Amino acid sequence: MNSRKQQLAAFNRLLDIMNDLREKCPWDKKQTLESLRHLTIEETYELADAILENDLNEIKNELGDVLLHLVFYAKIGSEKKAFDIGDVANAISDKLIARHPHIYGDVVVKDENEVKENWEKLKLKEGKNSVLEGVPKSLPALVKANRIQDKVAGVGFDWEERSQVWEKVQEEITELNEEIKKGSKDSIESEFGDVLFSMINFARFIDVNPENALEKTNKKFINRFQYLEKAAKKEGKELSEMTLSEMDVYWELSKKIFK
Repeated sequence: MNSRKQQLAAFNRLLDIMNDLREKCPWDKKQTLESLRHLTIEETYELADAILENDLNEIKNELGDVLLHLVFYAKIGSEKKAFDIGDVANAISDKLIARHPHIYGDVVVKDENEVKENWEKLKLKEGKNSVLEGVPKSLPALVKANRIQDKVAGVGFDWEERSQVWEKVQEEITELNEEIKKGSKDSIESEFGDVLFSMINFARFIDVNPENALEKTNKKFINRFQYLEKAAKKEGKELSEMTLSEMDVYWELSKKIFK
């Protein structure tokens, strides 16, 4: 591992390279805050994939890509005379100190839940009108639902017992079934959304990240289905020409391999 001195030297090297690229590279010279945005989102998802795969070497590489973007934004900010990387680092450092009075002040907390509650209360004192202001509008709906519930729970708006949340899930499923019988598409969609929202809420109470859980299931399904495709090809068969029973034989085999 690198020493603190080596780490700082490595970061300085990256800043120097960024200066060179911004001055000499035609592509880098053309980039703006807006043009980098979609690339940053892509890099963030690639980092998220590496984390789910628990590929530490790939996590290192993807963190480098994300770090490059942060340095890039700061470089553009300095050119606009709005902020530089020092301002960015100082701003987050100031925020962390202000929001951790149990570390940098005399506040006493007993557990992580009190830390989260204090965090949300401090943000309101900083001028925010709602604890939900910090939830980005462009977040994917599943992630957004999780953040919404996490934030309101941070100020005490939450269920007291896990059993209550599960009862709510069952209640929403019953309401969905009732609307399915009636056949109103808008009502079915609304109730289906309520089921998902309540399930995401329940995930908090069993200490499961719903986004991670769903993505792992996505990957598992992809692996199993691709095994099914390959197995069928080895037998000289096309999936479109096979019966569901025939496909199910390979599917059951894939479940033993990809659990």
